[in-house]
Amino acid sequence: MSIQLVAIDVDDTLLNSKGKLSSSTITAVKAALAQGVKVVLCSGRPLAGVQPFLDQLGISGDDQYVITYNGAITATVAGEVLAKHLVTNQQYRELTTFAQAHQAGFNVLDTHSVIYTADRDVNPITVVQAWENSAGLLIRTPDELPADFEITKGVFGGTAEELDAIEPTVRSTFGDDLYVVRAAANFLEVLNPVVNKGQALRELAKKLNLPASDIMAIGDERNDLPMFAFAGTAVAMGNGNPVAKGQADYVTATNDEGGIAQAFTEFKLIPAPVK
Repeated sequence: MSIQLVAIDVDDTLLNSKGKLSSSTITAVKAALAQGVKVVLCSGRPLAGVQPFLDQLGISGDDQYVITYNGAITATVAGEVLAKHLVTNQQYRELTTFAQAHQAGFNVLDTHSVIYTADRDVNPITVVQAWENSAGLLIRTPDELPADFEITKGVFGGTAEELDAIEPTVRSTFGDDLYVVRAAANFLEVLNPVVNKGQALRELAKKLNLPASDIMAIGDERNDLPMFAFAGTAVAMGNGNPVAKGQADYVTATNDEGGIAQAFTEFKLIPAPVK
């Protein structure tokens, strides 16, 4: 086994608990890149939400790649879209109607990192989401947008308890036609049925002619499980969801304890331990 590509989730995996890149992570990623290993950020965030970290890590150009919106869009870091799987306008309307009927906080993202919500009283989680991702936030109903407006994903945002309560109904209503995934305690996401991080990684691997055995995936949450299932090596963060840890080949240290650097060292992606 020779790992040629590492797919890394962003929140609570690449980033520490303060939402920052630790020095050990920056050093480890740059060392791996220097060895010719491709490092692919694989996130539920839009591109605007991961671009600052790509810049800090020195991941750039048309021969480096990024997976965004939980796998809805795969592109080169230079901006060429390689794969795109969207949710139709009709489905967007149905999701919005459902959210309003259940008084649930709901927003959607377009392909340009902009967040839209029909909620006149904007859910605080939506505001934080827009701020964290450097995304625009527009209040629009479906009728105020073009008839061909399609979305990368819909996001139910709220407290863990609110989402625990509504998740079964969302799954029973939309689960046959769309991919429903709990991306984090505060986010329940709905995407095109072919979309998940594993499928996006599979599509990228095919383009690069890389076997799954040459790919490592690192993550912490349930939306990372599809890439765990595809990659030859699955690594869960020490701070990860117990389900993710249970499906990993290796559990590394937490995101505050140099977990990325430890995993890179363990699997010999970098020549020496990062101090």
